[in-house]
Parts: sequence; structure tokens; C-alpha cells
Amino acid sequence: MYLIRKARSEGPSAEPQGYFDPKFNAQALKVLPGEYLVVQRDVMLVTVLGSCVSACIRDPLAGVGGMNHFMLPDAGGDGATSSWGNESARYGSYAMEMLINDLLKHGASRSRLETKVFGGGAVLAGFTANNVGERNGRFVLDYLRNEGLMVNGQDLFDVCPRRVHYFPKTGKVMVKRLPSANDTEVLASERMYRSRLQESPTTGSVELF
Repeated sequence: MYLIRKARSEGPSAEPQGYFDPKFNAQALKVLPGEYLVVQRDVMLVTVLGSCVSACIRDPLAGVGGMNHFMLPDAGGDGATSSWGNESARYGSYAMEMLINDLLKHGASRSRLETKVFGGGAVLAGFTANNVGERNGRFVLDYLRNEGLMVNGQDLFDVCPRRVHYFPKTGKVMVKRLPSANDTEVLASERMYRSRLQESPTTGSVELF
């Protein structure tokens, strides 16, 4: 079983297309910007991050795990600490709650959740004044602390894009820090995603239970 949803209020997207990764000898599914994926299968979840952040969360006993990929949509605050009252922080909270709520709906228990977080690199040169990557990273750490969820592993900040390979069945994560040659592709993807967020930010809230 796997489910994929947009991290905004846009309803379900098409069923994700898997592929076989010969390097890891594993079936893989990609998680794109603005999406999250919950699985109860032995697959590898893959995403590429620049200034965006991904949370990889699982319940090892229930056998369910997932990954999201999100960015705070606006400048908001002073760039160092998330402001929980602004639109930017509300969006990040929504993106995290969507993933966690779906895990809980499929048998996960909050007390057993294992959480690892990645990304938040300073790769968006045009947005350095707003510290986009740092804000994303600080937000996810603040969010997890406020929700009482332990961070079991992290690779945040720095100046490089990353490719993240997550195995929900075992909790293993492999991170490859990408060379600057990959910056152009990552930048184009994240600029397009950021533009969509600014045009139609999420509304409402999701109750975490």
C-alpha cells in the first residue's frame, strides 16, 4: 500500500510511478516538492533537496513510514526562528501534520514514531537575505520539539543540495551531498515550487491527533 497527497489542499495526485534502482537493488518511489508519501511496503523513498526540507517518519512496529518535501512559502519572521503565527509557519505545520496524520490513520502510534530530517541548504542564491534554507531547517526542528517528537537523525543546513534515500521498513537513510553541477536543476525546481506556494498558500488547518 502507498498513498500520495499534495501537501496543500489540492486533493490526491495520481498514483506514484515506481522504478527499480539497480544501485540499491530496490524498488523506489520519488517524492516531489509539495508532496508526501506514506507506504506499508518494502520500498525506497527518494527525493532531492536544496533549501527544502524532508521529514522521514516511521513506526517500526506498525510497519508504516513516509516522507514529505516542503518549503516555507514566504519570508516571515527574522529568518532565524519560525514564527508560529504567520502564514509561512502555518504552511510548514500543515505539511508536517498531513504526513503524521496519515501515518496515524494507518496504524502508527505517536509514542513509537522515529523521525529524521534533511535539507535546508543555502542553495537559493537569490533568497539568501531571507535565509530560506535555514528557516526551513529551523522550522522543522522547532515543530518536532513543540510536538514532543524526538529527532533520531538529521543532516540540515550547509550549502549543498542533497539526494535522500529512505527505507521506511528499516529506518535506514542514505544521503548523498550533490556537487554544484546539480544546483541549476534543483534551483529551477524549487523556484517553481516557491512560486506556486506564493500564488496559493494553504488555508485552514489539520488537527494532529
